[in-house]
Amino acid sequence: MNDIEELQRRITAAMDRVAYGLEQLSGAASGDAAEVARALEDEKLANAQLSERMRVLTDRQDQELSALKDANATTGARTQELDLELQRLRKANTELRQSNQALRAANEAGVGEPHLINKSMMAELEALRAVRAADLSETNAIIDALTPLVGDAATGEDA
Repeated sequence: MNDIEELQRRITAAMDRVAYGLEQLSGAASGDAAEVARALEDEKLANAQLSERMRVLTDRQDQELSALKDANATTGARTQELDLELQRLRKANTELRQSNQALRAANEAGVGEPHLINKSMMAELEALRAVRAADLSETNAIIDALTPLVGDAATGEDA
């Protein structure tokens, strides 16, 4: 019987502690709920700010990508133009070599042929024009490449 009374006393004490703990939890829960709601609102605000920053960064990246694509297209066009001018230069130089070779052969034979001299002069003029056009294309390509760098440098100095 003594053991039963001791067990009953222990059970009653345990139940009192549980009741006291529940009271503490219910009081803390209402304070915690407000704190949790405030933390949730803070997290929602932070999430909205991060979403906006992400949108701005994505827009900026899209604009830079578009600018790079445009620059790439311009560079490609300039490269094509330069390639065409170089092909023209090679062709003119080949014609010049052939004309000069024919002119040398005519001079060695002692036969000076005016049409060979004219053909040689025309080939030389074409070669000079092709060199000038290739130089102009190359210069334009260099200017196009340097223009954004100079603009960036000027912007950096203004800041």
